Amino acid sequence: MDYKELANLIFPNIKDSSYYEEKYPERNLKEGAMVVRFAPSPTGFVHIGGIFTSVICSKVAKQTDGIFMLRIEDTDQKREVENGVNGIIGALKKFNLDPDEGMIDENTSKGEYGPYKQSQRKEIYQAFAKKLIEEKKAYPCFCKQEDLDDMRTKQENAKLRPGYYGEWATCRNLGLDEIERRIKNGEEYIIRFKSPGNPEKKIKHHDVIKGNIDFPENDQDIVIIKSDGLPTYHFAHVVDDHLMRTTHVIRGDEWLSSLPVHIQMFQALGFKLPKYAHIAPIMKEENGAKRKLSKRKDPEAAVEFYSKEGIPSDAAKEYLLNIANSNFEQWRRQNKTASINEFELSINKMSVSGALFDMVKLLDISKSVISRYTKEQVYDMAYTWAEEYDEDLTKLLEEDKEYSLKVLGIERGNEKPRKDIAKWSDLKDNIEYMYDNRFLNSNVEYEYQNINNKEEVKKIIKEYIENKFDISDDKQTWFNKMKDIAEKFGYAREVKEYKQNPDNYKGHVGDVSTVIRIALTGRANTPDMYEIMQVLGKDSVIARLNKAIDN
Repeated sequence: MDYKELANLIFPNIKDSSYYEEKYPERNLKEGAMVVRFAPSPTGFVHIGGIFTSVICSKVAKQTDGIFMLRIEDTDQKREVENGVNGIIGALKKFNLDPDEGMIDENTSKGEYGPYKQSQRKEIYQAFAKKLIEEKKAYPCFCKQEDLDDMRTKQENAKLRPGYYGEWATCRNLGLDEIERRIKNGEEYIIRFKSPGNPEKKIKHHDVIKGNIDFPENDQDIVIIKSDGLPTYHFAHVVDDHLMRTTHVIRGDEWLSSLPVHIQMFQALGFKLPKYAHIAPIMKEENGAKRKLSKRKDPEAAVEFYSKEGIPSDAAKEYLLNIANSNFEQWRRQNKTASINEFELSINKMSVSGALFDMVKLLDISKSVISRYTKEQVYDMAYTWAEEYDEDLTKLLEEDKEYSLKVLGIERGNEKPRKDIAKWSDLKDNIEYMYDNRFLNSNVEYEYQNINNKEEVKKIIKEYIENKFDISDDKQTWFNKMKDIAEKFGYAREVKEYKQNPDNYKGHVGDVSTVIRIALTGRANTPDMYEIMQVLGKDSVIARLNKAIDN
């Protein structure tokens, strides 16, 4: 028996690897186009770090006229969770990240370089494992788990590196006759890669993010095909990224230590090495120290957190770009209304160390993003969110859509729009007071700030109702009337007058207008009061002012 015959014994009826080389030719893309992939395992909820990677992949693919793929790495089927693939696809959809190729539901994909689910590519991996066996670069290993456990114990006792290498690689030099006999006897085996590495030597590599790095060569004979015929991650990703013609492998830097193995396998298979970009993890500050954002400890690590809170995907993506490239913030200041698609992301400008997750910053960005939406966009997005998470808000928005649109349009579309909504879960509290059937029937607590004498408050409100209120007033006329009331009751017409001579006045026009604001809304901090009154209308304004007097 020779090695070609051994390969055929192990992998009968498996096509030659050249078949797949022809089936998946080089892509016909312009020079510089980047082919990238998000390649998660369906083993649990999607981490925000996965969305971070996808945002980067999607961005660089679009700006280079390249391809962004979704590949599902499901070879570890023991850890796979129910609906794991649909969970990944759903998470990308929530962030409006639509891959050009890849899985579109549990069993369906789009694109010419599939299947995009590793469990459906078994024969492809076996073709390349067969090639390695033929070339004496891989071999069957018959070691049982107890053999490996015993080996590790001996290595630890001798204070040696654990693993399957050198003299510890006991199946590496088995004769062909013995291998044939054991296979035909039905012994279970796996396929290992025969490493040519020497840990005394270094490999030098340039990572797009990390820069120049070096590692000891790998000398471990890693498993490439498991006993169930499926590949390990290490082998599958090398074959996939070659055949899918991936130009850049963008992934978390927890894979950095595996790079020597991956480079070695690309070389052994005769494949062109893609460029690697290892992303630093998103960090969290805790007790003065930094740690990785944790699925177990941090609710914001899960994609579902953003959905439940109602943080728009646009805002989350903008925040992730903000931590991806430090120049994004300046770009946004200079391009206040531009789409993030116009921002040019540079992978080589990404942080080598992990960026800190900052919820305050995220919500601040979200306020800015929502402030740029039209009232129709706010209504549609908030309504969609409420249908899933807040039945009461759904009812509120449904009661009178046209009125709700007027409410949501207050101070919207201005040069400096109001930034008071950070997430859809804030919305009800921000607008509920605008609905008479709720406000007029509620027990409003009127906290009148600087003017808090009840009789004085009632006098000011009555004066406004009886002598000044006219819903048809323009804004300047309306404010001049506020000044008239202020003057009548001993308050300065202008704030600066009060500041110059505070002893001459009880307060200023702002204190008087605050009385009217609180009487109308029950709140001291609201959007523009004139706009509020125009939306409420004459009857509502009078009813609310009378309610305040009677309180």
